[in-house]
Amino acid sequence: MSCGIVVALPEELATLTSRKLAQGECLRLCDDTLVAYAGAGPHNAANAANLLIAKGANRLISWGCAAALAPQLRPGQLVIADRIFFDQQIYEADKFWSDKVSSRLGEKLAVGNGKLVTETRIVALSEDKQAIHRNTGAMALDMESGAIAKVASQSNLPCLVLRAIADPVTLDLPPAVSRAMNEQGQVELGKLLCHLALHPWEVPALVKLGLHFHAAQKTLKTIARHLNEIAIY
Repeated sequence: MSCGIVVALPEELATLTSRKLAQGECLRLCDDTLVAYAGAGPHNAANAANLLIAKGANRLISWGCAAALAPQLRPGQLVIADRIFFDQQIYEADKFWSDKVSSRLGEKLAVGNGKLVTETRIVALSEDKQAIHRNTGAMALDMESGAIAKVASQSNLPCLVLRAIADPVTLDLPPAVSRAMNEQGQVELGKLLCHLALHPWEVPALVKLGLHFHAAQKTLKTIARHLNEIAIY
């Protein structure tokens, strides 16, 4: 049986393999590990998780980036979620697996453990992220982990959530991001350039976000070097 990893973005996929995949495709990274490129959002993530199970995965990993909700989290910090709030439900990550990976990775980099929220839309404003933190107590936010955890729960499979922080809670995402992003979670360069031509004052915030996202990618690449240990349940 195999471990199945779900990624939403091509930049997240690139931390695991140099191979390019189309949305909805999966690839065998090694004998006992598969990765599926889902595209952004819970619907795509659920489809990818079910595909991995159909291909023989008996445990699932949500891999990628997240937005910070807790003020102490910084870009590049790893969050290993123990609970995921999604669709008015709480889903539990597998405690044995999460604790084991937290212990091993905690020797190499800073790890935050706690609750994560999955939203169906981009939460761009700092004030909205702070409100979610106050209302839920969650440390971080993404758009896929809850759907993956739900599929794992329905299939009675263990689930692990590994998310690197890409933007701090104090950062407002520049409108250019949501305006230029397509349904697959990819930023379309033409749309981005057109938007920036009309809104050039967004460029500094976009550059800052790019640096934060690079820090998150660096963390994912670091833990990818230990994937053989991580994937073992």
